[in-house]
Amino acid sequence: QVQVVESGGGSVQAGGSLRLSCAISGDTYSSNCISWFRQAPGKEREGVASIYTGSGRTYFYADSVKGRFTISQDTAKNTVFLQMSGLKFEDTAMYSCAARRGVCFQESYMYNYWGQGTQVTVSS
Repeated sequence: QVQVVESGGGSVQAGGSLRLSCAISGDTYSSNCISWFRQAPGKEREGVASIYTGSGRTYFYADSVKGRFTISQDTAKNTVFLQMSGLKFEDTAMYSCAARRGVCFQESYMYNYWGQGTQVTVSS
């Protein structure tokens, strides 16, 4: 089993920054791909960014966040971060971290383990 716990959400004005954290525990062998997803009210969940924890290689960034968001990790703490800068009103969403073993995917249904989510609210 893998446990996923997100933190770091909050309210920020447009143009501001936040850093989300995703702490992974348990069977980390089954969680070599970590992805951030987000879901705004009335919208479908979308992939934001993914990273391979073994190599630190980034799998993808959504076009809407390229150049503004950065995914990274602290391997000693089994934690993946999502640094968000230049936040826009449309970044407002519930952000969730998900883990899976093997290849990263952009599709949320491919992920086995999910955290409870952390809310990000950007005011314009």
